Amino acid sequence: AGSGAGADMRTEISTAAAFVTRLLRAAGGVGEEQLRCFRECLQEAMREHYKHHWFPLVPSKGSGYRCIRINHKMDPLIGKAAGMIGLSHERLFQLLPSELTLWVDPFEVSYRIGEDGSICVLYESPQPGRKVAKQLESRTSCKEEWRTSRSSPSKSYNMMTVSS
Repeated sequence: AGSGAGADMRTEISTAAAFVTRLLRAAGGVGEEQLRCFRECLQEAMREHYKHHWFPLVPSKGSGYRCIRINHKMDPLIGKAAGMIGLSHERLFQLLPSELTLWVDPFEVSYRIGEDGSICVLYESPQPGRKVAKQLESRTSCKEEWRTSRSSPSKSYNMMTVSS
């Protein structure tokens, strides 16, 4: 069922693209029409990039591959979408946080601003056909967490899933 995978990731991708678009809008100086085009280009780039790397049955598989990251280097997917509306990487670095990590996984989209910031969940849905298992890491909402998260370890890229 390779071709059906695209529809399954629509919500996750549109959530992630909308988030990056909101960051650009908040920074100011980018027109609404450009933002709309940026969001569509980013969604398209993500769909293409994730096509063979989306595993709803093993949501953490491929997480590092799907991770969108700005860390002194511009993420190529964001860079590509920005190029379509004429924004240079230099301009993007002015508009977006200099340290941003966005995880786009089946059933969950989360982000972190800064290397030791809190991980905040943008979108979460229960996995179909799975008993609600205790998650490997329980995360409080950002508001409660942001004060106490100074010493929390970074989210691991190859988190092991335990099958029973």
